Amino acid sequence: MADTLTLENLTAAELARGLAEGRYLLVDVREPAEFDAGHIEGAVPFPLSTFDPAALPDPEGKAIVFQCAGGVRSAHAAHAAMAAGLPANRHLAGGLNAWKSAGLPTVS
Repeated sequence: MADTLTLENLTAAELARGLAEGRYLLVDVREPAEFDAGHIEGAVPFPLSTFDPAALPDPEGKAIVFQCAGGVRSAHAAHAAMAAGLPANRHLAGGLNAWKSAGLPTVS
């Protein structure tokens, strides 16, 4: 059940592998200007400033993974989703900064 979930921290490599395998729906909770400046390919923009767990996109059988710039906002989003009873407990630890540090690509 969602209320028994704990936050799962994914590394950039784990996220990249899961995205390549089609296991994850990446939800970017940064603000629109941040998203437009560069994001992970396939990420869905869903700003934390207007975050409503009930309005999250249908993951169509995939696990939702939240991502922000450094990992703080994505953790907040995951906790909010879990508090709403959703099984969305994963986020990219270190956020986009960790992704870039791992040498992984972004698009704009």
